[in-house]
Amino acid sequence: MSSLESRNPADLSDLVTTVTTASSAEVCAAAASAHAAQPGWAEVPAPARGRVIAQVGRLVEANKDALAALVTREVGKPYREALGEVQEVIDTCDFFLGEGRRLYGQTVPSEMADKQLFTYREPVGTAFIITAANFPAAVPSWYLVPALLCGNCVVWKPSETAPAVSAALTDLFRAGGVPEHVLQTVVAEGQQTYDGLEAALGKGLVQKIGFTGSTDVGRRIGELAGRHLQSACLELGGKNPMVVMPDADLDLAVEGALFGGFGTAGQRCTSLGTLWAHEDVADELLSRYVAAIEQAAIGDPVQDVLYGPMISPAYLDRHEKNLGLVTDRHRVHGSSGTGRITTANPRAGFVGDPDAGVFAHPTIVEGVRPGDALYDTETFGPLVGFGRFSSLDEALELANGHGYGLSASIYTTSPESVWRFRAGVGAGMVSVNNSTSGAEAHLPFGGNGRSGNGSRQSGLWVLDQFTRWQAVNWDWSGRLQKAQMDVADLPYDAAFRLAT
Repeated sequence: MSSLESRNPADLSDLVTTVTTASSAEVCAAAASAHAAQPGWAEVPAPARGRVIAQVGRLVEANKDALAALVTREVGKPYREALGEVQEVIDTCDFFLGEGRRLYGQTVPSEMADKQLFTYREPVGTAFIITAANFPAAVPSWYLVPALLCGNCVVWKPSETAPAVSAALTDLFRAGGVPEHVLQTVVAEGQQTYDGLEAALGKGLVQKIGFTGSTDVGRRIGELAGRHLQSACLELGGKNPMVVMPDADLDLAVEGALFGGFGTAGQRCTSLGTLWAHEDVADELLSRYVAAIEQAAIGDPVQDVLYGPMISPAYLDRHEKNLGLVTDRHRVHGSSGTGRITTANPRAGFVGDPDAGVFAHPTIVEGVRPGDALYDTETFGPLVGFGRFSSLDEALELANGHGYGLSASIYTTSPESVWRFRAGVGAGMVSVNNSTSGAEAHLPFGGNGRSGNGSRQSGLWVLDQFTRWQAVNWDWSGRLQKAQMDVADLPYDAAFRLAT
């Protein structure tokens, strides 16, 4: 155990909260408590659990402004974006509140007489959920809401960087009617979390793992789950491409690349990684993009800015290390400096006091190509690569070559280009004439390859993460009927032919 301070990244003198982190034994104990409570929660009728989710949604809605302000204060997300994040929690609750009445199974006809077949969705048990700091409210709701609705108990390990938001969200779930032991929130550091989870799995206390975070940590979580014959729900990193064809609306493409690359200071798993421009429009697109970035307002997240600070000093440190991947062959654009914004390394037009927090210059790196470290490294900051291509086939090779497959975007007015891109790109989510960032609560979210193991969050698809199918056969014939052997065969004339 250790004491942890959470500070406002826009003003490091502002102490948001102090928490004591859990030991590995306490992490395991939380799983034991949730495991013990799960049968009772599963016995609550699913429509009643749906009403609890509805109540949570209404409480989040009533506290939207306060929760968004806390998100802005603790992780530095601009207030308008923070309001959108909290709205996504509300939307998720609104989508799932009715699923308590629609956890449908099916009746299936049997191949034998006097026999009926059924399927039922059953909760998996106890889910262990680990989430990141960049979306401290929205992404947790993608896990917590459907998991609880389906009758599971949850141990939630939020990011240590956002303990105040996680405490507030937990309070809202509890006030909405989720019992204390049904949702256990534990703030713990990485190794203690891993050790506690490993111990809980060894004792049979956890039946599902959900993880949102980096690809490297996701591999460790996936390996741990595999040792216990579990399939983790892994939502990992991205190197999300945006492809701009020669027939694209360039103003629209710049607008999408501006938000996709630099919204949330580039700290989204769906943030634009590399902007790939057709050689016929590359110079014009780059010129417009650079101008848009240079003119963008950056700074105090409570003001009207494109983006605010990095999530924490650690995120800034990682961003500055990634700037070391830029080589002499590349050309850098976008701001009056690179790295941390300070009075000694100023950003033209900066909003607020740059020395108060951890702000970073926006950076466009021209000349990215396969073989560069920048080509296949998720940089997770205000850093966007720019490259060129000559054909859609080449663009698809560039979009897929790094092995990530989360989000991808194409700007074009050609239906043929749209369909060829959709079929050829390896991303789990594809946007047409829209940015790589953005999700809706009723659409599946997730990636492939280095971006995840094919599991999906949001919408009906996430129910398969938090339920198991149970098949039931009921034979009332009074005798043992054996499938594939005691079946009804109706006679037919195989030799019949029409007279000619």
